[in-house]
Amino acid sequence: MKLDSKIPEGRLEDKWRNYQVKAQLINPTNKKKLNVIVVGSGLSGAGAAATLAELGYDVQCFCYQDSARRAHSVAAQGGINAAKNYQHDGDSVWRMFYDTLKGGDFRSREANVYRLAELSAPLIDHFVQQGVPFAREYGGVLVNRSFGGVQVQRTFYARGQTGQQLLLAAYSQLYKMIRAKKVQMFPRSEMMDLVVIDGKAKGIIVRDLVTGELKRYAADAVVLATGGYSRVFRLSTLAIGCNGSALWKAHKRGAYFAAPSFTQIHPTALPQSSEAQSKLTLMSESLRNDGRIWVPTQKADTRKANDIPEEERDYYLERRYPSFGNLAPRDIASRAAKERIDAGYGVGRLKNAVYLDFKDAIEKFGLDTIKDRYGNLFTMYKKITGIDAYKEPMQISPAAHFSMGGLWVDYELMTTIPGLYAIGECNFSDHGANRLGANSLLQASIDGYFVLPNTINNYLAGVLKEEHPSTNHPEFDKVEQEVKQHIEHILKINGTKTVDHFHRELGKIMWRECAMSRNKIGLEDAIKKITVLQEDFWKEVKVTGKSDGMNTELEKAYRLADFIELGILMCKDALEREESCGAHFREEYQTEEGEAVRVDDAYMYVSAWEYKKGDFTLHKEMLAFENVTPSVRSYK
Repeated sequence: MKLDSKIPEGRLEDKWRNYQVKAQLINPTNKKKLNVIVVGSGLSGAGAAATLAELGYDVQCFCYQDSARRAHSVAAQGGINAAKNYQHDGDSVWRMFYDTLKGGDFRSREANVYRLAELSAPLIDHFVQQGVPFAREYGGVLVNRSFGGVQVQRTFYARGQTGQQLLLAAYSQLYKMIRAKKVQMFPRSEMMDLVVIDGKAKGIIVRDLVTGELKRYAADAVVLATGGYSRVFRLSTLAIGCNGSALWKAHKRGAYFAAPSFTQIHPTALPQSSEAQSKLTLMSESLRNDGRIWVPTQKADTRKANDIPEEERDYYLERRYPSFGNLAPRDIASRAAKERIDAGYGVGRLKNAVYLDFKDAIEKFGLDTIKDRYGNLFTMYKKITGIDAYKEPMQISPAAHFSMGGLWVDYELMTTIPGLYAIGECNFSDHGANRLGANSLLQASIDGYFVLPNTINNYLAGVLKEEHPSTNHPEFDKVEQEVKQHIEHILKINGTKTVDHFHRELGKIMWRECAMSRNKIGLEDAIKKITVLQEDFWKEVKVTGKSDGMNTELEKAYRLADFIELGILMCKDALEREESCGAHFREEYQTEEGEAVRVDDAYMYVSAWEYKKGDFTLHKEMLAFENVTPSVRSYK
């Protein structure tokens, strides 16, 4: 299959407008005849479902949580970027486009990234109209702050709970459509597989997580908005339920998986405290806006932070990256922290953390200002650690976070399966090899509210004359039976090891060999070890309970089976890309100072993997930069 990105003609600034002018339209009467399934109800899913319903489509929305309000979009606390230049500090759509492209180490499409920047300004107006309580100056003007990887202030925020406030706005729009009976909502429902008929996505098989019943749903198009897959590392900032299963099932039905090894390590999470821990807690990157990061200059220093004098503190980000300092991009800040910790300068009980200090900011701006900006984050930190971070530094550590990789999509956000769309974090489209902070909420919202509703018409206009899919089609029988057999197979193993045991082992391998740094020997060893782990899983896993009822152990088991396969693909993708770029840091490709070395001549492409009976075939989408010249990514 030739990868057709469907990028519109014309100047970069005109492409989105040119696309909309030429896009097919469907009149309101005909929209009522068309059905769309949306899987996921976070910012991208809720936005898409509500907007498509407003347009007149018949929409069914599914989520595994008990309410759309519990989607993981709430965890993106720090803010949302937009090029409105309220601060008059030189920002513009072009600068935001360039910052995002550079932040992703020139491994994403110009056209998609420019559209992201272009639509950012109207998105803020959209959310203000929905009632999002963005922070404001005394005179009423919306206020901004900085995030990593930029030298302007373009991040809009609602204290330290921006994601929650945006999700509440999206949730209110979604439930308005549910009350109007334009959207059917199915909570506690998990997509188990995709149904493809005559090469087109025509429905899904769903498991009711309360009763265990398998159900069929048919549609003219299917939209996946199911988030990222960083729980493959087990310990991550993601909620326990977050998983990549919907993506993986679509991948095995023919959707190409793009750049799977591009996963982000966030520099400001709470450090792991024990082997028994099941997840890590994110502290917003916005804290780096005012906090200073340091470690003691003495190895294995056992003194309390406040007892270490200023001259014995190494503000290593400010030392190594004076232009950006504590606002260096996430991949760089995380690797710098790892380097200090590995060198013996780590702090905390397990010596696996660094300090994030607000002493100088409190002295400069006053305690009340810092409380106003980040109060809920300090409260959360104290609840978890018992430490008052107003009086002594926080301890932070890198943690698995966002997935830049995901299903390959074209400019219309359609996958390689016609009729199957992927929006938000579950596609690869906008961030390249590294996502800049506060672009996550932006991409999810723009994909759901603005892009998909304008692109899905192009496909649906062509299926109007086709027969509406029916769940009585033989393909629904076949796929449902395969799902049933898969569940029964897991339950029949009745081995001696828990699902958590296998996930813990997978996480250790992935964190050691395919996280902040990778190398050829380690990746080859990881593939072998995960393959052995996979064989052991299918012989020794023990899942208690039955399939005909609520069974969280079963849920964990079939999701982990997907994670194990995904882990192998991630390592293969990292092994194939013999360069360092963004979050993908191959130790063989670095400067003497430890900075990444890209190999543009050989790797200026997006890897898109096709699933073939347990193996993977690589396809390449070559990237052309017509408006910018890829440069060495320096933040010094």
